[in-house]
Amino acid sequence: MATTNTSFVLQKIDEITFEDRAIPTPGPGEVIVNIKATGICGSDVHYWTHGSIGHFICKGPMVLGHESAGIVASIGENVSHLKVGDPVALEPGVPCRNCEMCKNGAYNLCPDMKFAATPPYDGTLCNYYKHAADFCYKLPESISLEEGALIEPLSVGIHASRRGEVKLGDRVFVFGAGAIGLLTAAAAKAAGAAHVTIADISESKLNFAKSYVADKTILLTKRPSPGQDSNAFARQQAQDIMTQYDVQPCNVVFDCTGAEVCVQTSVFLVKNSGRIVLVGMGASVQSMSVADISAREVDVKGVMRYCNTYPTAIEMLASGKVDLKSLITHRYQFKDSLKAFQHVKEAREGTIKVVILNE
Repeated sequence: MATTNTSFVLQKIDEITFEDRAIPTPGPGEVIVNIKATGICGSDVHYWTHGSIGHFICKGPMVLGHESAGIVASIGENVSHLKVGDPVALEPGVPCRNCEMCKNGAYNLCPDMKFAATPPYDGTLCNYYKHAADFCYKLPESISLEEGALIEPLSVGIHASRRGEVKLGDRVFVFGAGAIGLLTAAAAKAAGAAHVTIADISESKLNFAKSYVADKTILLTKRPSPGQDSNAFARQQAQDIMTQYDVQPCNVVFDCTGAEVCVQTSVFLVKNSGRIVLVGMGASVQSMSVADISAREVDVKGVMRYCNTYPTAIEMLASGKVDLKSLITHRYQFKDSLKAFQHVKEAREGTIKVVILNE
């Protein structure tokens, strides 16, 4: 092992530096992982540019990154399922294990969750990261460390699909052709969805979506007119989508954008007694047609990260049910992490997923 732990640290808004920190020592039930691959999430960039997400506010320096995989470098007491040298994917949130949510299996809703790169907890963009051993999952030889890092966003898609109760033969609509939208669509397909439509404002992303998972893609070009009621616009947009693109009312609509107009349009695309799943993060207060939701018994569900998804994700990857390799469009070395973040911030054309490698 090296003698220093170089870490990519957010100091304050718009200021990130490398710091040499001490290499952590594992306690009972913990391991130290030599991080080898980390995907950049939009939340990482948002903390960099805004210093907060909702009520999570950076009040001091914080290591960024939470989509990671690496090699076990050392092991604490009472760890029997891993050994030094094992390749692992890190599930970045560790719950208390004792509260009602944890005991019911919904540990993603634990009020004492310690999640990497969510204030005040440091993230994984470093050489060595200390983590709970039971939230490190050994990867089979068929899964690369790059793919292991992307099990984190895949988990969001799996959890969203479960929340949407996707069943064999379902028709699914997804707003958003970014990584989360694509992986939500892929998870829905793996769960048995017969037809998946993806809509976005980016033609290049939709071209990728068509080759990746979508049965149909729709380029959204219209916006509400100044002063126009947004729900009235959404109703008309849904009608236009169904008429112009021959889209039938869907069993499940996933919004992976957070854009209010997409959330509103979901209400008018979903079947009676269907499900709307809010995956994207947008404005904290948004309007929806409650009258339509109630009269048609539409279920609206939120998504908070994921739980109990990593074993499923690994099996999906190992069996070829989902492809993560083709999502990686750009790679940067750890020393060039700032360039990688700038790349994502600029939303460069053709970008799906940027991965930082620490070789």
